[in-house]
Amino acid sequence: MGKRLIQQRRGRGTGPYKSPSHRFKGRVRHHHLETTGKVVDLIHCAGHTAPLMNVAYLSGEQVLGLAPLGIKVGDEIDINKSAEIKIGNVLPLKDIPEGTLVHNLELRPGDGGKIVRSSGSFAKVVAKTDQVVRVLLPSKKEKKFLPQCRASIGTIAGAGRLDKPFLKAGIKMKKMRARNKLYPRVSGVAMNAVDHPFGGSSSDHKGKPTQSPRSAPPGRKVGMIAPRRVGRKKK
Repeated sequence: MGKRLIQQRRGRGTGPYKSPSHRFKGRVRHHHLETTGKVVDLIHCAGHTAPLMNVAYLSGEQVLGLAPLGIKVGDEIDINKSAEIKIGNVLPLKDIPEGTLVHNLELRPGDGGKIVRSSGSFAKVVAKTDQVVRVLLPSKKEKKFLPQCRASIGTIAGAGRLDKPFLKAGIKMKKMRARNKLYPRVSGVAMNAVDHPFGGSSSDHKGKPTQSPRSAPPGRKVGMIAPRRVGRKKK
């Protein structure tokens, strides 16, 4: 029988595991049309690490976007394949020069932006061909994108957020509570038997394998999943 793991409990939507989405300002995305807008406000959202900008476009629609470093109220945002390479503008990757810093990249053309969205992060266009565009991500890995995928120019504001220490566990608790993240995180052997297969005093003993087969059901597939080998490596 599988255990009621924490990741399964979060899916139930009960009170302690319900996302406080009523405090979030809204969805952050690129405008789906080629248009021009003006930044009317810079706002803080509990659901995002970066500051957001409220952009009013010519169509009369206001869309939230990630505020790049150096943007201010009154600046214009241009979403066009022939737009200037300027902070905040949105262009397809095929029209962005190599070496340009970008953020909020689309994984598929038109999805509004999915990756490189945290504060202070940026990616770099490395190389381009007719079929793919290679981008260096913040993780130092390169990923291939379709040339039609769009991205915003510049670095996201809010860098240095991780430089200031929390100092107290109570402050860290309030930060995690703002987004309803589970805190503190404990190991499986520190849990009760009903919460984890490794939990409980009767099952916590030395020498117990922390591996599970590939065919294990949800709730038991914990620890090392079908490892190739176990034990310490011999030098």
